Amino acid sequence: MCTSFGGCDVQEPQDLIAELKPAHHPRLYGSAGCETWSVRFSPDGSYFAWSMGHGIVRLLSWPLTSKDAEAGCSKEKTLNCKQMVWALAFGPCLSTRVHALHQNGRDHELLLAAGLNNGVIQVWVVSTGNLRFTLSGHQAPVRDLLFTPNGSLTLVSASRDKTLRIWDLAKKGASPHVLRGPDYWVFRCSISPDSSVIASVCNLDSKVYLWSLRSYTFMRHLTYDHERTMASCDFSQDGALLAIASYHSTTGWWLDLWDPYTADVLTRVEDCEVCAYRSDNLLTSLSFSPVGLLLAFKDYRALRIWDVERDKLVTDTDYNRASGVCCAFHPHGGVIATGCRDGHVKFWRVPRLVPSLKHLCRTALRFSISTYQVEALPLPKKILDYLTYRNIPKQKIVYCKEHRR
Repeated sequence: MCTSFGGCDVQEPQDLIAELKPAHHPRLYGSAGCETWSVRFSPDGSYFAWSMGHGIVRLLSWPLTSKDAEAGCSKEKTLNCKQMVWALAFGPCLSTRVHALHQNGRDHELLLAAGLNNGVIQVWVVSTGNLRFTLSGHQAPVRDLLFTPNGSLTLVSASRDKTLRIWDLAKKGASPHVLRGPDYWVFRCSISPDSSVIASVCNLDSKVYLWSLRSYTFMRHLTYDHERTMASCDFSQDGALLAIASYHSTTGWWLDLWDPYTADVLTRVEDCEVCAYRSDNLLTSLSFSPVGLLLAFKDYRALRIWDVERDKLVTDTDYNRASGVCCAFHPHGGVIATGCRDGHVKFWRVPRLVPSLKHLCRTALRFSISTYQVEALPLPKKILDYLTYRNIPKQKIVYCKEHRR
């Protein structure tokens, strides 16, 4: 079954809430060093981190004040990393799935990790803005960083040196676990909500790598049947879906939802089939919302948010070719931030949708039960299809604003 997003009732660009402008404007569009490669909200939603180019990271209190939109006027912290910042990550990430007593007993202060162009990872204390320590080992730029969502101080880094490294920041001086195997730069990684699996993608590799975070070993590939350039990946709230962004010079971009347990492609979302220049429109980032089953994806043309449960676009905005290298949801929903190639950050209003009781039950079940275990249950096929996300359309097409039907 193939459907399209043409004619959907979507939000218009007036949903722009705020915009942060860099202190140093690029001399020429596309000039290196000025890009906002990473934007992050803290786990409790009280801080926002912005890599504003030129080796500078700004830490802002959220929600923003009226002065925060003007560079140099905020009283928040400025971190001088002295190298291009590719990735940011707040930690520890306190999970609602972990017992409160177990988390509070750790009593960790909030940290911000920054992955730099020289392969170094700097870890800063958010409350003071002081550099706590540096992590060395990567031999090339650190492209992605994530703390595990179980409340621990375990940090996963992905690098152009073709490795992933797992750091235990609670153990001072401990050597990281190194995951090797890819033949290309590791661009992005994602950690399953139960902190058991790492998914990673490489720039020129037509497959997804799944790694065990418990044994630090390779598990399996999710393989495409023809050449793709991989761009991004993210797990859903329950870990039952893995979204993969990829593109090709002739077919344009794809957004695939995989079942990470069975290695099945559940649905494929494709770029506008009418556009003559679809190969020039690259999908640069994607992110699942922590609230409900919303999936945001950013290409060169627009920011779109897909309500997977209701199968419709709820946001289609930001028609600006200078935008589109990263995006991040606020942990409480309602807002998404996008980073731009010219160093700007834009904040967009996300429709507040109430997840259905059916979906909440499915999320609670699938967090701890694999697809194989669900399929073994004596349930009607319609219920099994719902629990395993087999009820969503197999293929979709996202028409651009010009060709929307």
